[in-house]
Amino acid sequence: MYIAIEGVIGVGKTTLARLLKPKFESNLLLEVFEENPFLSDFYSDRSRYAFQTQMFFLLSRYHQQRKGVPQMLSEKDYLVSDYTFEKDALFAKINLCGDELEMYYKVQEALREKIIQPDLIVYLKASTETLMQRIAFRDRPYERTMDIKYIDELNHTYDEYFTTSQKKGASILTIDTNRIDIIHNQEDLQFIEDKIKQTLQLPPYQPELPIS
Repeated sequence: MYIAIEGVIGVGKTTLARLLKPKFESNLLLEVFEENPFLSDFYSDRSRYAFQTQMFFLLSRYHQQRKGVPQMLSEKDYLVSDYTFEKDALFAKINLCGDELEMYYKVQEALREKIIQPDLIVYLKASTETLMQRIAFRDRPYERTMDIKYIDELNHTYDEYFTTSQKKGASILTIDTNRIDIIHNQEDLQFIEDKIKQTLQLPPYQPELPIS
């Protein structure tokens, strides 16, 4: 069973993935973003470094998922990841245009066919204000100049994509994290674990009762 956590920068994907690992006795696949040599330059000059940044991420994520996902699924019954292969196209939609975007889509479409899709995507939502607070709290050097307008645009792009995907029947569990603290509140973490098990119909779980 392959569970992927998704959401905008700072929403808490990696934290949740790490905390779910022992809950499901799963393997853990984490995105490797620090290795992108263009990332810090991209945040200071988006238009100049967007294409290099996107192509590096696309190929890096492809190689990691193409090899890592099948291997990890063969080792354990569950795999939890803190990203999906699809996320890269959401960033490209914002950061690229014209011939660069067209070229990106052609490469991404060819690679996508070889990627195993998750059984469930857990989409973590938060307001742009909450995201900016969490980004500031973790204080990564290359994120200190993060533009709130960029995060807000990403937020709307993610919402639109996952709302549309859900309407098409994709298996997506949406969690509003604005008032959730999975680090300090075990009940919040248990709530998400229960929702995942309910969605996948994994025992033991308590089915939600209809409310009259």
